[in-house]
Amino acid sequence: MTPQRPVGSGFGHDSTATEVLAGIDLTGRTVVLTGGYSGIGLEATRALTAAGAHVVVPARRPERAAAELAGIERTEVAELDLGDQDSVARFAQEFLASGRPIHAFIGNAGIMACPETRLARGWEAQFGTNHLGHYALVNRLWPALAAGGGRVVSLSSSAHHRSGIRFEDPMFTRGDYDKWEAYGQAKTANALFALHLDTLAAPQGVRTFSMHPGGILTPLQRHLPREEMVAAGWIDEDGNELMEGFKTPAAGAATEVWAATSPRLDGLGGVFCEDCDIALPVDADRPPFTAGVAPHATDPEAAARLWALSAELTGVDAFA
Repeated sequence: MTPQRPVGSGFGHDSTATEVLAGIDLTGRTVVLTGGYSGIGLEATRALTAAGAHVVVPARRPERAAAELAGIERTEVAELDLGDQDSVARFAQEFLASGRPIHAFIGNAGIMACPETRLARGWEAQFGTNHLGHYALVNRLWPALAAGGGRVVSLSSSAHHRSGIRFEDPMFTRGDYDKWEAYGQAKTANALFALHLDTLAAPQGVRTFSMHPGGILTPLQRHLPREEMVAAGWIDEDGNELMEGFKTPAAGAATEVWAATSPRLDGLGGVFCEDCDIALPVDADRPPFTAGVAPHATDPEAAARLWALSAELTGVDAFA
């Protein structure tokens, strides 16, 4: 198991996606990047294609994605709604039919702190979209990932500190709904997914990482009322950024790109990264939105239990 300690990448909080790719040639490499047309995903797409990669961008709104990616060479848009398991299956089937390998998969898309919403199967939307959507997608794309022998990067968040996996009630069917606890659970799930996938996939040459991109003002905050962001000290009354330590979108995209490509991570996997390096473990009682990774997000037993639950819920497990 890879130790949860920094490798001394030479990059940091303010490094950009373009900077971490300097000197890396991705010509001939195919990257699947969910949400690669908005926010930090768009910046990651720009950097990866500039380094020579062909980036496939699955999108819930393909027309919008095509418009945002217009003029960026080596991009391809396909329809995918992570909250719809049938849509996930269709995208995967169509991609596999192309016969192409996947050299890197970055699960960048997600929703944050939305009002209580139920997907078609009754699933809580943040867990169902952010985790179960990506879980099913990666499992269905496994033949292409195994052929590519590359990496899977799962976007978590420092918000994982808010909650472990609520195995007794993951869908918030009992008691009051807390949008932030639900988001925290989903982000812990993203980390545990990467941990267990690495255990399963490493023998076949695929390594997996989870990561916190940093605090960045992007369309991810679309569900938050302005007054809530003002109260949190993120913005002022006019919408101007206030939070010290927030990143630009280009810097926010850096860690996912670094995790997907850095030679410093060769032979490693299953770890949580931030600021373009492996994060340090911290105590369980750390508040949300602080540095480091909590014990509940690096627990192999919880990761295996979550994998089994996810397989049961989605009916998909490439390693069964």
